[in-house]
Amino acid sequence: MPVQKLLTVQPRGFCAGVERAIEVVDRLLETVGTPLYVRREIVHNQAVVAGFRERGVVFVDELSEVPDGATVVFSAHGVAPAVREDAVRRGLRVIDATCPLVTKVHVEVVQHVAQEREMVLIGHAGHDEVLGTMGEAPGRITLVTGVEDVAKLDFPPGTEVACSTQTTLSVDETRDIVAALRARYPDLIEPANSDICYATQNRQDAVKALVAEGMEYLLVVGSATSSNSRRLCEVAINQGVPAKLIDGPEDIDLAELKNIGLVGLTAGASAPEHLVQAVVARLRDEGWREEELVTLQENVKFSLPKELA
Repeated sequence: MPVQKLLTVQPRGFCAGVERAIEVVDRLLETVGTPLYVRREIVHNQAVVAGFRERGVVFVDELSEVPDGATVVFSAHGVAPAVREDAVRRGLRVIDATCPLVTKVHVEVVQHVAQEREMVLIGHAGHDEVLGTMGEAPGRITLVTGVEDVAKLDFPPGTEVACSTQTTLSVDETRDIVAALRARYPDLIEPANSDICYATQNRQDAVKALVAEGMEYLLVVGSATSSNSRRLCEVAINQGVPAKLIDGPEDIDLAELKNIGLVGLTAGASAPEHLVQAVVARLRDEGWREEELVTLQENVKFSLPKELA
């Protein structure tokens, strides 16, 4: 049987926003202790959430589940102003772990709505980030999930239309949606800099580099709730390479990989590196030879919220 190669790629795994959010919870566990409440999953990864639960963190869907006066962390995905107002009304101590790149999108949306523009948000319905962004101006933002939704827009001719995007989308798919918007509304106002986060872009580019190296199958470490992890699978599949999203080594289907000569391995922006290394160890034990492809080095770092800095 020929030698089977496992090609890992950098960059992968945690982005600066995820690192910041996790450090927020770590610091609060050290300084405030438990019970510590987090609204929604701090980041979309089962292992990260489970690890914090074991340390006494209580994850809640809504603030009504948090006792008055308690400390609560807002997740990396951001929240609507109504949630912030509820926290103030309840006397909760809030530490906001919203990724600064998500906050950038919120600011854009508020500015466009204030200028009476029709606001289009490109994103996935029901995603925590989209819910928070849409909450900045309820009833004033139209969600577009695909090119087919653009044809359904009915803004009158001459209307000023602006668009923003969820930060964890497929770069290629978003480009197509924006092109469709631009075709219908030639004066479309777009973000000065792409709303898609640098890490999402870099990880998708890295998958394309794996395809160029002859990758025959892609493993993506990440949870099903992680939008950017699912997008990595889509990037490979759209280029004709099968891909599978796995939470860890227990999800590897060795029979499926039996006749594959070159498997690529990456991780979504919310997936911890120890899970990647566990996958590498499992395949190494099965005789796979590991090599690494580095497409670029990331050095982005976000400062902590002022309450913790």
